[in-house]
Amino acid sequence: MESFALRRCELGVATSATQIEGGYADTNWHRWAARGRARDGSGPTVAADHWNRVADDLDLLRELGVRHYRMGLEWARIEPEPGEFDTAAIAHYRDELAGLRAAGIAPLVTLHHFSEPGWLSERGGFGTDAALAAFARYVERVVLDLGDLADEWITINEPNVYAYQGYYQGSWPPGERTLRGYLGVAARLARAHLDAYRAIHRLRPSARVGFAQHLRVFDPLHAANPFDRASASGTAWVFQGALTQAMARGRFVAPLVQPRGVRPGRYYDFLGVNYYSRTLISGPQNLTARGAPVSDLGWEIYPDGLVRVLEWLHRRFPGPIYVTENGVADAADSFRARFLYDHLARIAASERLPVQRYYHWTLTDNWEWAEGQTARFGLVELDPATQQRRMRASGRFFASIAANRGVTQDAYDEFVAPQRYPQGSR
Repeated sequence: MESFALRRCELGVATSATQIEGGYADTNWHRWAARGRARDGSGPTVAADHWNRVADDLDLLRELGVRHYRMGLEWARIEPEPGEFDTAAIAHYRDELAGLRAAGIAPLVTLHHFSEPGWLSERGGFGTDAALAAFARYVERVVLDLGDLADEWITINEPNVYAYQGYYQGSWPPGERTLRGYLGVAARLARAHLDAYRAIHRLRPSARVGFAQHLRVFDPLHAANPFDRASASGTAWVFQGALTQAMARGRFVAPLVQPRGVRPGRYYDFLGVNYYSRTLISGPQNLTARGAPVSDLGWEIYPDGLVRVLEWLHRRFPGPIYVTENGVADAADSFRARFLYDHLARIAASERLPVQRYYHWTLTDNWEWAEGQTARFGLVELDPATQQRRMRASGRFFASIAANRGVTQDAYDEFVAPQRYPQGSR
């Protein structure tokens, strides 16, 4: 298959506030970066200066021809002190949402994308139950003030990654390293989603609400080895299975504990999937397949995994699916078009799956959390020093897909055929 059509799946791009807005907001990540914790010593105060360049980036969205845009809100800008809301920041987001709608681009708004106010982190963040009331207060104010301009909401982005990196692995704020901390934070994030889902529907009954979960494939290194198989399935359940069930259905099972007062039900109008890679498991080791194609970050490029995680999700939680993130670190733009082709081709060939949206990660190069500015995911190349933006060839390819509702033979020949993936060394 070279050319293909996307019959039901519409295209968009995804961003997050902390990664693109620039300027100073007193967030957990601004504080973390100030301690030199990013790989290159950078911080989000520069990023893509999107706060001052909304109009420029809207022009880029028009150039791509997308009709959907996933954007984030910076909680610390909106609520810089507990219970004190910044009306100017809210007005800024109203203007941005209005501009998108005027351009015919539907916003999908993320309420929590790894970043939260410094005052919340000082109080223990989602390591304490107090965060639940704080998040609920923020959600209610945002939906009251912006709900007339946004019909679709993501409550929390990648709660498993947030909990794992910050509370178990310790490479993200607050830098803790305990299994108990990871499980406690994961459970609170699930409860925060359930509360937000109900609140948004109370305030805006017609809204569509979901969450964006990071799903990856965990395969045993040796399929015939029962220990590798058990380790792979156990890792998948602890990292993503149990938490996805808690958030989608309100059912908390081991290793999570059912909170008092939480009733099982359906807590999603769509399910968001962020998919990037696969991990091979051998006992306690997380490995990359020998000789597999890899990104600039060394992540395996495994397009079949996208359909595998979508099938897993749909079997357990039927309903509309949005691929809310999928992209690749490729600074030279030497294989991104092939990456796009291979992943979208899998969606096109899986018509039994109700995949309604595909949001590419991301619009422009950004500040990539602990990787700083070293990882380049953008369809648009960004020079952080000058803030100059330049549409990459992969961006032109994506625009062609959006315009033609699929990949034409000419587009394949121009953008995809010349590209090859780099191979890993392990």
